[in-house]
Amino acid sequence: MKIKTREDRRHRIQLRQRKRISGTPERPRLSVFRSVTHIYAQVIDDMSGTTLASASSVEPSLKGAFEKGVQGGNLKGAEAIGTTIATRAIEKGITRVVFDRSGFLYHGRIRAVADAARKAGLEF
Repeated sequence: MKIKTREDRRHRIQLRQRKRISGTPERPRLSVFRSVTHIYAQVIDDMSGTTLASASSVEPSLKGAFEKGVQGGNLKGAEAIGTTIATRAIEKGITRVVFDRSGFLYHGRIRAVADAARKAGLEF
């Protein structure tokens, strides 16, 4: 695969990571995706191919609960998504996960989601 664009590079890193990272029922995978304006997080069991919990800045329930200045495209929004996904996962009985950054660099909003999820009680 030739790397012509940034998206090609991210996709190549993502495939390389996914060779090593997989979610099990005991320790599912916390996958994070970011776009320019929104951020999405899912807890996935790869053995059965099911999503156990999810949170995104697009959800009307979360979007309405955001304070002023908080949106999916900034750090505060990413922290809100991190705490939300952690609480939803803990409600389902999931405390340990494997973090999947989906080919994005571990800084900025991706790091904010991870740190907020750790603070809220997830272990990874």
